[in-house]
Amino acid sequence: MKETLKTTEAQRKAIKKYEQKNAAEKQYRNKKYATKNFITKLATDEDILLVKDWLKQREDQISSD
Repeated sequence: MKETLKTTEAQRKAIKKYEQKNAAEKQYRNKKYATKNFITKLATDEDILLVKDWLKQREDQISSD
C-alpha cells in the first residue's frame, strides 16, 4: 500500500532546512508550549504555587539585571 503525502518533497526539504537553521527558536517555542500546556491542563494547586514562586524569582532576577 503506497502512502500519499500532502506536502511536496521540496516543501519537506524547505521545512527541514528552516528547522535546522532555527533550532534554538524551535526549541524555545516547544518549551513555551509545553509549559503552557502543563500549567493549563495538568498542574495541581501545589504545582501552581511552585510556578508562581519561580516566576517571582525570575522577575526579581530580570529587574536586578
